[in-house]
Amino acid sequence: MITAKRNLVMKRIIPLLIATMVSAPIAMAADTMIFPSINGNVTFNHKGHTDFLKDCKNCHDKTPGKIANFGKDYAHKTCKGCHEVRGRGPTRCGLCHRK
Repeated sequence: MITAKRNLVMKRIIPLLIATMVSAPIAMAADTMIFPSINGNVTFNHKGHTDFLKDCKNCHDKTPGKIANFGKDYAHKTCKGCHEVRGRGPTRCGLCHRK
């Protein structure tokens, strides 16, 4: 009897635990981030990107976490490149870098 109850509880807890682990990185991510730049700060709407792209691995090599080697070269290649390919988002300097 105890084993049957334990199995029932485990069948309910394990899927809930898995769902929590999958959705936690998105829930914990900041909505808006500001990256300082000598050409003007870049404001990045993280929530907007996660809602649109759905997959963190479009930008992150590991989830969750900071982007390895993030900087000017990465942003210009990856972020601007994605905007150009998708035809959405800023692609000119002054549209990202605001003074």
